[in-house]
Amino acid sequence: MQHSPGPAEATAFRHDLRITVDMALLTVVAGAIDAVTFLTLGHVFTALATGNLLFLAFALAGGPGVPALGPAIALAAFVAGAVAGSVLIGRIAAATSWFSASLLVEALLLGAGGGLAVWHHGFALAGRPDAGVITLVGVAMGLRGAMALRAAVPGMPTLLIQMSLLRMIGQVVTNPPGHHPAPLAASDRLTRLRLTASITAIFLGGVLGTLLSRWGTGPALLVVAAGVLVLAAIHPRIGTTTTT
Repeated sequence: MQHSPGPAEATAFRHDLRITVDMALLTVVAGAIDAVTFLTLGHVFTALATGNLLFLAFALAGGPGVPALGPAIALAAFVAGAVAGSVLIGRIAAATSWFSASLLVEALLLGAGGGLAVWHHGFALAGRPDAGVITLVGVAMGLRGAMALRAAVPGMPTLLIQMSLLRMIGQVVTNPPGHHPAPLAASDRLTRLRLTASITAIFLGGVLGTLLSRWGTGPALLVVAAGVLVLAAIHPRIGTTTTT
């Protein structure tokens, strides 16, 4: 007999669905930021710390044409942002507005990076590493990492999708579509939705960031910052109800 969700379960699912949408949008932001910084700031990632670490390894081993300065700055800034974010969020985590406050700081840092890029390069591509811009954006993404870790939304780290992709493959292999003797439970449907959303969002973010970068480094970052600011204003409360 199929279980019909009660009012409390339905409310919890709607809450978690809204959180899923917010985290997917933040994943789009991360993909867009990496596209902008990679394409306009001398092939440097500011959200994907793994990429910067590999760039440094390649450069250290003498890889031809591999950038080192930009990735080193971005990696250091990411670590600094993660440390600062962990301290900040740890102090305000008891407040229901901690998620919004974290997004507000992220938006301000991204906006400052965009403003600095406009000051340095006008409404054009930077075309080379800009230590100040990379630092501000890297700190913002380190803060994001700490925020996503605290939010602990299953399958939605917002900064990378490797584990989400692996979990999605596992889900499809063990529970292929159209071969369920009974409908999937709400929690299983939500898990699959989150994994799919993470993978799709990082791809869409890359496309969006590539398109935005044509406007110039500064304007692209300012647009992304404005989007994060909007999310800070409309987000749901994180951590009060999460279906896993």
